[in-house]
Amino acid sequence: MTRILYRYIFRETAVPFVLGMAVFTFVLLMGRLLKLAEMVFAKGVPFADVCRLILFMLPSFFLVTIPMAFLLAVLLAFGRLSSDSEITAMKASGVGVGSLLPPVLIFAVLTYLATTFVTVYALPWGNTSFKRFLYEVVETRAATSIREKVFNDDFPGLVIYVDDYDQINHDIFGILIQDERNPDEHATIFATAGKIVANPESKTIRLHLEDGGIHRLAGKEGYRFVEFASYDLNVNLQQQSKKDYRDEQDMTLSELLTLLRTPQEETKLLSDARIELHKRFALPFACIVFAIIGIPLGIHNQRAGRAGGFSAGIFLLLGYYILMSGAKAICEKGILPPAIAMWIPNILLTGIGINLLLRAASERPLPFAGTIRELSHRIRERFGKVTKSS
Repeated sequence: MTRILYRYIFRETAVPFVLGMAVFTFVLLMGRLLKLAEMVFAKGVPFADVCRLILFMLPSFFLVTIPMAFLLAVLLAFGRLSSDSEITAMKASGVGVGSLLPPVLIFAVLTYLATTFVTVYALPWGNTSFKRFLYEVVETRAATSIREKVFNDDFPGLVIYVDDYDQINHDIFGILIQDERNPDEHATIFATAGKIVANPESKTIRLHLEDGGIHRLAGKEGYRFVEFASYDLNVNLQQQSKKDYRDEQDMTLSELLTLLRTPQEETKLLSDARIELHKRFALPFACIVFAIIGIPLGIHNQRAGRAGGFSAGIFLLLGYYILMSGAKAICEKGILPPAIAMWIPNILLTGIGINLLLRAASERPLPFAGTIRELSHRIRERFGKVTKSS
């Protein structure tokens, strides 16, 4: 009997979890869709390369979507069980609220392990691979990504404007170039015509310019102007320093520990690394917290239905991530050490969840129950008006 009940609750939670993962990941991906579409249509990046970039972005999405989908799944599952009076039937059969915890906690531990794997291994790999591959794509496609009558800044240290561009012969006309590669000597170059000669192997291009002039502003030497009949401007597309730069979010767990164990002066990178280390284990623990607090909230929303569960999940998620942001700000200001501050949201919400569980077990009303019902009712009304008007 117990196994059947556990499998039933596990299945009720698993289905909305999978759907929530798909929906939340798609919503986050839509925020990057415009930039990715620009890479395909404007810069000619192959669709396969864009798919690789999406693959590298997925770990950063999963870090957020796994806890979100799990909380929504618990709220919807227990909200459905409660609205269909199945929770009442279970209580009448001698099954208390505490007996419903094991399958949800098992699911929570699985999502916690999955999120921890993402933060410890997948996220550093995805961030590092994304940066490297993106710069490689830019370096490879820079020569063919020039657009007419637009200021192109894809070239390192250069801004290029052309009136006309022949993409077949790579001839350019009406050229304006702002060269800031040398911070001590900025140059503005004008040319009537020119040609782009690319060397993909060495990742360099040569801009052969004709009939123009160079305006230079060279610090103490002052202003200089040089006219030319032909001039070659060599551009190195490799941005190795940017590709190799890694912040605390790009470091693996072993690299973070090595950095923290190395005696050195306190720097921003060292402080951020200390915060990142605790954040990587504090954020996945949200799955355990959401399991404890989601069950009583889901049972309570029997009248509000699925809309109530969804609205409660949104408010709880916003509150949790606001607390995490506040904890990070406290660490950055040095008010509390990261080992304490980054775990305060989990400790606080776990205490609230245990209190709500005890109230649900003794069938006492939850605090702010009227407020939650009122908010859920307003959300349903607003959603109904939008649906009718559309």
